[in-house]
Amino acid sequence: MSKIISEKKIKIEIPEGKKKERIDIFLANSIEHASRSRIQKLIKSNLVTVNNKFVKANYLINPGDIIEVTIPVTPRPEETQPEEIPLDIVYEDEYLLVVNKPAGMVAHPALGNYSGTLVNALLHYTNKLSEFHQDKFRPGIVHRIDKDTSGLLLIAKDEWTHAQLAKQFAAHTIEREYWAICWGHFEKKTGEVIGNITRSTKDRKIFTVSKTEGKFAHTLYEVLEEFEFTSLVKLKLKTGRTHQIRVHMSHIKHPVFGDPTYGGRRIVYGTNLAKIKSRVENLLQIMNRQALHAKTLGFIHPHTKEKIFLDSELPDDMKLLLDKLRE
Repeated sequence: MSKIISEKKIKIEIPEGKKKERIDIFLANSIEHASRSRIQKLIKSNLVTVNNKFVKANYLINPGDIIEVTIPVTPRPEETQPEEIPLDIVYEDEYLLVVNKPAGMVAHPALGNYSGTLVNALLHYTNKLSEFHQDKFRPGIVHRIDKDTSGLLLIAKDEWTHAQLAKQFAAHTIEREYWAICWGHFEKKTGEVIGNITRSTKDRKIFTVSKTEGKFAHTLYEVLEEFEFTSLVKLKLKTGRTHQIRVHMSHIKHPVFGDPTYGGRRIVYGTNLAKIKSRVENLLQIMNRQALHAKTLGFIHPHTKEKIFLDSELPDDMKLLLDKLRE
C-alpha cells in the first residue's frame, strides 16, 4: 500500500437557496474524480467537517454551511494493480470485449483515481489487453464515457484490433445511441443540435458551446416519452466530444436530469413550482448523477468484418426514476 505523501484540502460554502441534500451525494457531485463511496470513506475517517464538526454521510446540507474536506493524496503507482471488481460483459471474443460500465466507475486510472477503475477490473479479468496507448495506465481502452454515465464501452485485446477500432471512431462510423431523461418538453420531437464545444473560460473543468472556438459537435435526438416536466430522449452522436450530450442538451435548455455540472439538479420546467418542488427533490435523491446511459453500440468487427450491434438495459436508478415519473 502506497504511503500518503500529502493531502489536499477543499473548502465549500453552501450558497443561499441551495436545497437540502445528503452531504455524501453533494460532495461526490462537487469534487472532481470523487465517487460517493470514496466520500463516505472520508466521512467515516473524520476527514469531513461541517462548521468545524464531524458529520455522518446522511447529513443534509444547509445554506451557510461551511464544509471542509481533507483528501489524502497518494503517489502515482509504478503500474496499475489488478482488482477483483465484478464486470458486466455483454460481448467477448479473442480480439475484443464490450463492458456495460456502471455509473460511478472511472474508465482508467488518473490523478486521484488509481484504484477501483475499469482498467483495474479488466487486468484482474484478463491478461490480454491492448498496449496501443503510450500511457500504460490505459490498456485496452478504445473510448471513454463520463464517470457518472453508465453504459457500453469497447475494449481491445491487441494493438491491431485497437488501431482498427480507433479508425472507425475517427471516421465517425461507430454507431452509439444514448438514452437520457431531460428536463422539459421538446418543441420538436426529433431534431439535431450543432455547435462547437470548447472549454469554458469561467471554469476549465467544464465545457460550453461556442460559435467560433472549439471542436465541431453534432447530436441527433428523438423524444421517446413525455412526463409532467421531463422527457425520455434517445440521442445519437455524430461526433464524440467530451461531455457532448450534456453540453448540447443544456445549451438548448433541456439539461439532463440530475446533472450537477450542466444545470440538471435545479428545477428548469414546471407550472407550479411549489407543488413539484418536493417531488423533484425526492427524484433527485434517486438520481444522484446525470440520467444518461450509453445504451447501444454498433461497429464492424475488424477481423470478421461482421456488423456487431449490442444493446443494454437501463441501469436500476434510471428504471426507478422512470417508474416514479410515470406514476
